[in-house]
Amino acid sequence: MSTLLVRGLEKAYGSGRDTVPVLRGVNLEVPAGSLTAVLGPSGCGKTTLLRVIAGFESADIGVLSLDGRVVSAPGTHVAPERRRVGVVPQEGALFPHLTVAGNVGFGLSRASRRGGRVGEVLDLVGLRGFGDRMPHELSGGQQQRVALARALAPGPALVLLDEPFAALDTGLRAMVREEVRRALRAAGATAVLVTHDQEEALSVADQVAVLSRGRIAQAAAPARLYREPVDLDVATFVGDAVVLDAVACGRHADTPLGRLPLRGAVPSGPGRAVLRPEQVQLVRPGSGVAAVVTGTTFYGHDAVVRLRIPGPGDDIDVAARRQGAPEGLQAGDAVGLLVHGEASFFPQPAAGVR
Repeated sequence: MSTLLVRGLEKAYGSGRDTVPVLRGVNLEVPAGSLTAVLGPSGCGKTTLLRVIAGFESADIGVLSLDGRVVSAPGTHVAPERRRVGVVPQEGALFPHLTVAGNVGFGLSRASRRGGRVGEVLDLVGLRGFGDRMPHELSGGQQQRVALARALAPGPALVLLDEPFAALDTGLRAMVREEVRRALRAAGATAVLVTHDQEEALSVADQVAVLSRGRIAQAAAPARLYREPVDLDVATFVGDAVVLDAVACGRHADTPLGRLPLRGAVPSGPGRAVLRPEQVQLVRPGSGVAAVVTGTTFYGHDAVVRLRIPGPGDDIDVAARRQGAPEGLQAGDAVGLLVHGEASFFPQPAAGVR
């Protein structure tokens, strides 16, 4: 098992006035045997970071090491084939003319193929007995597991997964990512998953690193990232958020949903309080803060109720998440709102500060 360390990594494309910075001082640590999800919107630099780690691109500045061995630094660039990094691309990219066993064994020595390594990794990904099949005889999820087996076969120091579930339908995606997670754990592999899917990142990773504007804005365990975002951008990107104008004083803030307890002491003054929709509870009219239902969206396992709080100025829109179907609630119904738990608070930036 190997630890990945990235320090001060920068990468730009073009030159002169046409230079476009993509990575702007990325710092990241991936502990040995863990899975880190690099989460961010399209164009934030996720794929570039993956390609630099793999060695397909050269960094401009910064140091990258695997288990203490420097593979990228000023004046140093270890070739991809010498980094012991396995890559699982977005759509598997299997060789259509080779069997499953041929795909998995591609790149292995003859001795390794004869020694049963192909069968070992096929067992690992739950595809025992599939070695003689052709790629077109497999489902999309099975093809992705073959791609993972191929990446694991040489015993890499690191496995990189480039949005590997994006092409799968919703039901299959959840099943395959759990199978992939299980296989990585069984292999003791250190892995980095690149994704724009927040649910995917939070559900499978040991650590989630949010990449924003070419930098890691926050890297933390999924539950901590969700509960304790480091800034407003992370709070609104990772999961649904209820954002309220607020004025803080000590460990509380006055908001349109009443006085809310905060996570830790913050500077007194104006800013934004952030809640998760599941913290907003609906109660009978006359209790809590008065609100009116404006609509509901049912997702099967839960539902989001959209609400409006009448105010002396502009009305305020918020959302509440409930388990199951929102039975008995219709647009126009009056309800009360209570808040469960603490809010995050982000002070208003000083004038001229962005």
